[in-house]
Amino acid sequence: MDCPKNSIGNFAIALLLIEVVYLCLSCQFQTFQWPQPPTKALEAVPQDDLEAALSKASMPNKTVIITIVNKAYVEGDDTSMLDLFLESFWIGEGTREMADHLLVVAGDQTAYDRCIFRRLHCYKMVGEDGDMEGEKLYMSEDFIEMMWRRTLLLLHVLERGYSFIFTDTDVSWLRNPFPRLTTNLTADLQISTDKFLSSHRPEDNSINTGFYFVRSNNKTIALFQTWYAMKNNSIGKKEQDVLSDLMLKGIFRQLGLEVRALHTLYFSGFCQDSKDFRAVTTVHANCCRSISAKVADLKAVHRDWRRFKAATATNKTVTDVDAATFRWSAHAACVNSWNIPMNTVG
Repeated sequence: MDCPKNSIGNFAIALLLIEVVYLCLSCQFQTFQWPQPPTKALEAVPQDDLEAALSKASMPNKTVIITIVNKAYVEGDDTSMLDLFLESFWIGEGTREMADHLLVVAGDQTAYDRCIFRRLHCYKMVGEDGDMEGEKLYMSEDFIEMMWRRTLLLLHVLERGYSFIFTDTDVSWLRNPFPRLTTNLTADLQISTDKFLSSHRPEDNSINTGFYFVRSNNKTIALFQTWYAMKNNSIGKKEQDVLSDLMLKGIFRQLGLEVRALHTLYFSGFCQDSKDFRAVTTVHANCCRSISAKVADLKAVHRDWRRFKAATATNKTVTDVDAATFRWSAHAACVNSWNIPMNTVG
């Protein structure tokens, strides 16, 4: 039976429409692509050398331990300050793993090279005036400048979201300090003291910036910004004195900061020795003027610590009477260091 001509025409038109639709759909499917997961090349990368160094040294909770050295702290006739500092992590209790999270900030090329040689986490800090080589005698102009440069660096660390323990290199770590720091997450700053007087209120004590733990948040960043902004208006004052002035003027209260002074029973120094070897956590060679004196007296601290550990190795239970027999050696070199004229060193 023959098909009507109009049916054939309609069928041809239908085929043509189907082909057009097919071509249009093909074009759509050819141009559409499903979203692809990010490749490794698109992942966040460290923004600069400081971020790279911090990320390598950081604990999982973005906490690092930071110290700062220059040529004078990494060189010595037989033992350098850096040598003694690292030795304390070796002889201390529960401190060896802490060294994995230590970031050594070098103030000059010699210190940086020595840091790299020791296979530590290293970062070279260069200021507008170049390197900071040589010993900076306490309260000299270069010493004060180095302290302010340190404050600026630590501000940058907080701004990157890292909390930290800052420790001077003349602090011996004899025990892991974290168990002695408050676990209260509202504590913004915990800071050592030259002499612990009566309470944990920082205003009641002589604070010392040679050892402190600070959490990164908006309040602590504001504190460091305010602190560093005082640099040019505080000629002749070291950063620690400026922070103390701000404290007495109520900066902690104004910023809503919770600040805790650390007891010298645990976080001690040459200004006020810990009276209990069973409790001591760190020993700071403060109240001392020269590097050579600090090295000499910290060597004595390490000898005293080894003597205590040897005496308690076979007797784990140390009574109050036994502990009372242990005394720190006199800090004779540091006492005598104050007789050195200002123009003879650094």
